[in-house]
Amino acid sequence: MRPGMQRTSPSFRFPFSRLGLVCSWTGPAGGCRGRLHFPTRDVLNGSHNNRLARDKGAGAGRRAGPGGVGRQGSSAVGAGVETSNQASRLSTAFDPRPHAAPLQAAPLDLLPRPLIAPFGPEHRAERSTPRAGGMAVSWRSWLANEGVKHLCLLIWLSLNVLLFWKTFLLYNQGPEYYYIHQMLGLGLCLSRASASVLNLNCSLILLPMCRTVLAYLRGSQKVPSRRTRRLLDKSKTLHITCGVTICIFSGVHVAAHLVNALNFSVNYSEDFLELNAARYQNEDPRKLLFTTIPGLTGVCMVVVLFLMVTASTYAIRVSNYDIFWYTHNLFFVFYMLLLLHVSGGLLKYQTNLDTHPPGCISLNQTSSQNMSIPDYVSEHFHGSLPRGFSKLEDRYQKTLVKICLEEPKFQAHFPQTWIWISGPLCLYCAERLYRCIRSNKPVTIISVINHPSDVMELRMIKENFKARPGQYIILHCPSVSALENHPFTLTMCPTETKATFGVHFKVVGDWTERFRDLLLPPSSQDSEILPFIHSRNYPKLYIDGPFGSPFEESLNYEVSLCVAGGIGVTPFASILNTLLDDWKPYKLRRLYFIWVCRDIQSFQWFADLLCVLHNKFWQENRPDFVNIQLYLSQTDGIQKIIGEKYHTLNSRLFIGRPRWNLLFDEIAKCNRGKTVGVFCCGPSSISKTLHSLSNRNNSYGTKFEYNKESFS
Repeated sequence: MRPGMQRTSPSFRFPFSRLGLVCSWTGPAGGCRGRLHFPTRDVLNGSHNNRLARDKGAGAGRRAGPGGVGRQGSSAVGAGVETSNQASRLSTAFDPRPHAAPLQAAPLDLLPRPLIAPFGPEHRAERSTPRAGGMAVSWRSWLANEGVKHLCLLIWLSLNVLLFWKTFLLYNQGPEYYYIHQMLGLGLCLSRASASVLNLNCSLILLPMCRTVLAYLRGSQKVPSRRTRRLLDKSKTLHITCGVTICIFSGVHVAAHLVNALNFSVNYSEDFLELNAARYQNEDPRKLLFTTIPGLTGVCMVVVLFLMVTASTYAIRVSNYDIFWYTHNLFFVFYMLLLLHVSGGLLKYQTNLDTHPPGCISLNQTSSQNMSIPDYVSEHFHGSLPRGFSKLEDRYQKTLVKICLEEPKFQAHFPQTWIWISGPLCLYCAERLYRCIRSNKPVTIISVINHPSDVMELRMIKENFKARPGQYIILHCPSVSALENHPFTLTMCPTETKATFGVHFKVVGDWTERFRDLLLPPSSQDSEILPFIHSRNYPKLYIDGPFGSPFEESLNYEVSLCVAGGIGVTPFASILNTLLDDWKPYKLRRLYFIWVCRDIQSFQWFADLLCVLHNKFWQENRPDFVNIQLYLSQTDGIQKIIGEKYHTLNSRLFIGRPRWNLLFDEIAKCNRGKTVGVFCCGPSSISKTLHSLSNRNNSYGTKFEYNKESFS
């Protein structure tokens, strides 16, 4: 019984069906409250082994693995079955009072056993991959999670194909390109078609990087549809897809222009001097590459693109993020070279089609050579005749040939690339300028907290800084690096009553190591069990943001499932802090919070927050609002959070990994016909499993909408 509560009726103790849990119902009349008494870990593990033994038809128990699980014999199996049968007969009479809160309000707190994956080697596949049975994809969930994404992908792919094919046909059959096509052949068509695809993707690749614009669209009422707002989460995917497309078609474009350089040299024409890029016949094609503006800028662009692509690979990003950061900022050089590249004007089109039809015959030239028109046609055009000519057998008819009234005139195109990229490039530059002005004032560091497992907490204040839970900021410390900065998720957002905001970051690289050395005194860098606060003169720190993330939507669902792996808990910490301040303005009414860590000390990062939040909702008679499940995936030491005040969390701490299939089944069962938002920030293995289960069909009419943010 909590302090301050008066017992008005005898306590009612009841063994729940299949759970082995006991609920004591106490409280004032009309406001009955429940308190769950969990069985010991040995009882849970023994009952779990009993179920495994029954599934396999075994009469004897087995060792479940290194998780501290003991043995259980066949007699215990029989006792477990009997206990379950007795409990099930009483399952319809669990509520002795007329105004008691519904028991299914906290389903995950009542179901610890089936949500823990065993440690045995025969169950390793069960940890990360769902069972094959019952994995039929629900078209309703698939459309919610994948439909809009695939529709946008189809539209993007159709635009690329349409541009490529239309441009290819234009340069292959267009009358204005007749002479240049005769000189360059297929290389002309491929180079221009690939260039049109490059124009499209070079303009689209900048839009996902306009983070301030995306954050505005996500947080404003300009995009009222949640499905459309969720599409903004795919901005990084669009950026990567456009980057890969640029690499592929840059290869096609370069190969085609190498062929064009050779054809310019070999097919040098004395008749059409304006079309020639070469100065004389059989000129070395390498001179065209290194002595012309399009050739020289093209070579430089290939080098810059190669550096950007190779430094963007996963191996380099993980091993040395600085290389990725500095080379990726070469995009500005790339775009400047691109604007110069298209201004060379080597490829020209004919402008006087009316007075000089393509392939027409000049009478002055024919008369001077004392040659008849049919003979001229037969000598100069082998095979198919040029457009505008009749067949040779009809040469005595009136419509024999087209006569040139003047010499052909050629002109270079206006650079279409400028039209494609000028808008997105100006938007991106304006956004970067706005971000630079916004972040030019340093923040005031209030405190630095050194948490266990090399995690630092930084609390700051800044004038007029506002942020929403789930957003992130970019930290820039000139004392660490003049140009390098890194994004960190806000774990505490400013509110109307307090201006403090904070971030947690794990020391895992050169930048974070140097940053930690500046924040902490040299004598306090040793690992400590308990967090402690430092107050000293801190270096100047600038922030850029805030920027939007998928986790902002977690408060816009009635039911949300938040799954965190390790330090991936940071976006959910800001959400929990927001609920602690005031949960009533938001749509969220039930939150399932699952946190998986490798060591027990990691839970201390937010143990106090979880305890305070749990007590808050119990005091407000809302024990069903937040369902907390903590999972310790490794058991090489202490198996509980040290501290008497963490008793509440220890009762929700389980050894092993979550059994995701049963987790989703129970959530679907307790939220029939509702839409559940699934949010994940953690390793890719957990993310893939949750993504697959979100698309799975269930018999309760529950739809799971999957959202994620991966880290590596």
